[in-house]
Amino acid sequence: MRAPRQMALTPDLVAQVHRVLEDPGPDPRWTYHADEDYDALVQSLLASRPDGPDTWLFAYGSLIWKPELAHVEVRKGTARGWHRSFCFRIERFRGTKDQPGLMMSLDRGGQCQGVVFKLPPEDLEAQLQKLVRREITVKPPNNIPRWIMVETEQGSLRAMAFVMNRQSRFYVGKLSPEETADILAKACGHWGSCAEYLHNTTAHLAEHGIQDRNLWHLQALVAERIAKAHYG
Repeated sequence: MRAPRQMALTPDLVAQVHRVLEDPGPDPRWTYHADEDYDALVQSLLASRPDGPDTWLFAYGSLIWKPELAHVEVRKGTARGWHRSFCFRIERFRGTKDQPGLMMSLDRGGQCQGVVFKLPPEDLEAQLQKLVRREITVKPPNNIPRWIMVETEQGSLRAMAFVMNRQSRFYVGKLSPEETADILAKACGHWGSCAEYLHNTTAHLAEHGIQDRNLWHLQALVAERIAKAHYG
């Protein structure tokens, strides 16, 4: 049996980037979603929900390792026509105005292996309220919820996924792996560092038997940069 692949981006290296920071709070330059906006969004999702008894959520990043939602089944799945990408800038949570970070979304093109969660039918509206408030803050939003096709070993299904809004002011497009690594190796906010986010996502994907080639390359680049900055 092949031994598990070891990540270059170790917890010790991740810890070198961590800083204890205060939450700066909402940026007064931007407009944020209010309760009525979230209510309208949830009602739209419910109205467009696929026929049938099951509601599925496609996770490709932190929802894999921190879903914070009740679920009754988990499957591996592939979304074709989308790929995970560190494609939008953040100045809060895992970055600051002085040292912005990058966050992951689903951008168009390629394919993405991830995890689908089946949500329980009970209290679905409340679950969706919690989900959209976690994933969406500013207007226009960075992430937009939509129903996409996901292929699983048990068959294809439609699942809700948060995909990149390319009209967002924070969208950075496709950066090179080196440019991305330069940012992820330094950025940190009150939620933690971008290196921690990358580490957790890569490690938890591996636990599901998923090795994203681009993420493995990226974590090695980030590890190299952190080691050079802190150990010479």
